Amino acid sequence: MITGTRITASPGAGRSLALLALWVVAPTALAASAAAAVAQKQAAPTSGQSSSVRYYSMSDFTHVEKIDAHMHVHGPADHLMVQVIADHFRILTIDVDYPDYPPINEQRRDALSLRARYPGRVAFATTFSVKGFGAPGWSESAVRDIDADMAQGAVGVKIWKNIGMTLRDPDGSYVMPDDPRLEPVIAHLEREHIVLLGHQAEPLNCWLPPEKMTVRSDLEYFRAHPQYYMYQHPEMPSHDAILAARDRMLRAHPKLVFDSVHLASLEWDVDKVADFLDRFPNARVDVAARMVHLEYQAASRHDKVRQFLIRYQDRILYGSDDAYGPGDTEAAAVAAVHADWIADWRFLATADIMHSDDFDAPFHGLHLPREMIDKIYRRNARELFPHGWDLPAQQVMAHSHQSVTVTEVVR
Repeated sequence: MITGTRITASPGAGRSLALLALWVVAPTALAASAAAAVAQKQAAPTSGQSSSVRYYSMSDFTHVEKIDAHMHVHGPADHLMVQVIADHFRILTIDVDYPDYPPINEQRRDALSLRARYPGRVAFATTFSVKGFGAPGWSESAVRDIDADMAQGAVGVKIWKNIGMTLRDPDGSYVMPDDPRLEPVIAHLEREHIVLLGHQAEPLNCWLPPEKMTVRSDLEYFRAHPQYYMYQHPEMPSHDAILAARDRMLRAHPKLVFDSVHLASLEWDVDKVADFLDRFPNARVDVAARMVHLEYQAASRHDKVRQFLIRYQDRILYGSDDAYGPGDTEAAAVAAVHADWIADWRFLATADIMHSDDFDAPFHGLHLPREMIDKIYRRNARELFPHGWDLPAQQVMAHSHQSVTVTEVVR
């Protein structure tokens, strides 16, 4: 059973989701509700055309096609998908080798079901299990599983923070991202041009005493997940050691396409993220569960944060890291996802004065130009995962006349 919190720190205060009990719903009723929401949305007038040609406003939120390229969706999720469609999103749900999530085969089953039931709306990334790591044949088995999932439509492969933080050899040493036993898997991804989505380490706050943490949500997360609070485990690898091992892996595979999620675990300083992107030209980053760190920096260095996003506008993906399921009963859980999406749009698209429960100082939204919003929210994900949200060929004709459910307003 999922615990109801994100599987990484820094979600932003109040942004973890309640877990749900399984509920079987009527798909036809939900489809009708979703279609009605899209029809109402598409009928609404476009705002900001005359006076704000280069910028979006809050009223544009439901009109602009967007992709959340970092979610973890389990179970039927029909109620969530109603909101996804109403808010004009497509989603990437990412499987993770996480003990508090359903087994990997169940995550795969749910992702494939969502993709089939909501064609063109859902993409998924697979992962590999570290069970049996180091045993003869482990890497060959991992590669076979990855290839089987890619054949079923996966758009990438996730490597999680258990490598570097929890997985150990029999002698007690930690397995790091550049471990030679991972080499056959990483080399296969590089050779086959398969995107690797990498979550290594945690926010730097994870290695700091509570009084030095920059955002309150990290303190809350590590209180709830002490096994990942490295400050209390000085015998475990340091933040620098884990990221150095990741970087060695990337240098050994210069053609590997790498989506370094969570701002590459360099969230405390956009200059550090910029340096990472400069050193690894095939890497991208997403902002999943790290928006609060951009907000924190924007409170005192607004222009610096804004210029970072402008400079690297082609290599940054929007993602929330919201987890949903495996049940599908409570409206509050769907509302929490919607609230996250609204708050993030306000920060990136407007110049509004904002406040966070995570820190005391007010901050302004970044007011990014429309073209850059489109890249961060859609175009960069489309480029990185070019067929992720394609309609199945056999369904194109069947859906071509259903403009309410298929046609998108693209700006």
